[in-house]
Amino acid sequence: MKKYQCSVCGYVYDPALGDPDSGIAPGTAFEDIPDDWVCPTCGVAKDQFELAD
Repeated sequence: MKKYQCSVCGYVYDPALGDPDSGIAPGTAFEDIPDDWVCPTCGVAKDQFELAD
């Protein structure tokens, strides 16, 4: 699965890890995260993330 990076703070969402503190289980693809999810580091919206290299 692809990783996505926050364009504001650099946080990388790794689907293998998910974001358990925000209720996102490991194994959840970025595309399957609810649209109201925000970056756990800086709080920007999901649309501020870009595909990581």
